Amino acid sequence: MFDISNTGLKRDALAGEVAVITGSTSNVGKGFAQAIAWAGGKVVIVGRGEARGKAVADEINADCGPDTAIFVQADVSSEADIARLKQTAYDKFGKVDILINNAMDMSLNFSILESKVEDLDRAYAISARAFMLAVHAFVPDMIKRGHGTVTYSTTQFYYVPGMLGGSVYTAAKAAATSAAMSLSNEVKGTGVNVFCFCPAGVGAVNPASQKELTEAMKNMRMPGFPSMIPPDASGAAMVWMLLHAAQMHGTGVMVGDVLTAMDYPYPCPETLRKMPRHYIEEMPLTLAFCYMIHGFPET
Repeated sequence: MFDISNTGLKRDALAGEVAVITGSTSNVGKGFAQAIAWAGGKVVIVGRGEARGKAVADEINADCGPDTAIFVQADVSSEADIARLKQTAYDKFGKVDILINNAMDMSLNFSILESKVEDLDRAYAISARAFMLAVHAFVPDMIKRGHGTVTYSTTQFYYVPGMLGGSVYTAAKAAATSAAMSLSNEVKGTGVNVFCFCPAGVGAVNPASQKELTEAMKNMRMPGFPSMIPPDASGAAMVWMLLHAAQMHGTGVMVGDVLTAMDYPYPCPETLRKMPRHYIEEMPLTLAFCYMIHGFPET
């Protein structure tokens, strides 16, 4: 039984809201769907795996009541599939208030030199192309109603050896992240809020997504937790962000920072460490991809 009542969130906090969540048949996306449903929202589970998707919807409906969740099998890079997803969601729930773009293929996760260009094409299709298709499908109606939230599950800007995520994966994620941040400026003042969320360290390490699974990766411990961050904690963070979407608009944030902001009851609080937080004003932020040096060498 999914339960995040220990976080202080209310079961009816998202009552009346309808969420479409891509890549929600497992791990992070499943946690988002379960948490939103627990908080009173309706959810549309989206993924390519029919058996897994139906199982997630059944599990949510068993926990939260019938007709809380439906599953739509879709390739998010397909315009026809996104059109069908929209039609199915509207036929069932009449609207969509929340769009969470979370889909990605973790097998497209290796270095630039070792990857085929087709891997990059596919990664971009699942990230940036899929983001635009979903935005085109759902955001115009949100703007008409003056109400909606769009978010994207992002990651680090570029690959650093020893960290999870490979070069192709991060490149594709960076493209969609940039699109999301641009969209936040395009929809200012419309009642639609847009932000990015980095669920770093959530779930288990997938060996298929790593060329070499080091001992450090196998034994990774996230601050505040005995191992990786469980998807239910990440889901709770997503609900908190949705409830504070107006304040989150135009920003990107790490899952750990959200959990701290919401006073999450960490199981291992003694392992938390205070990290400096750097806040960048909007215009310098637009040039973030240009500033990739650590400083000019002394001459």
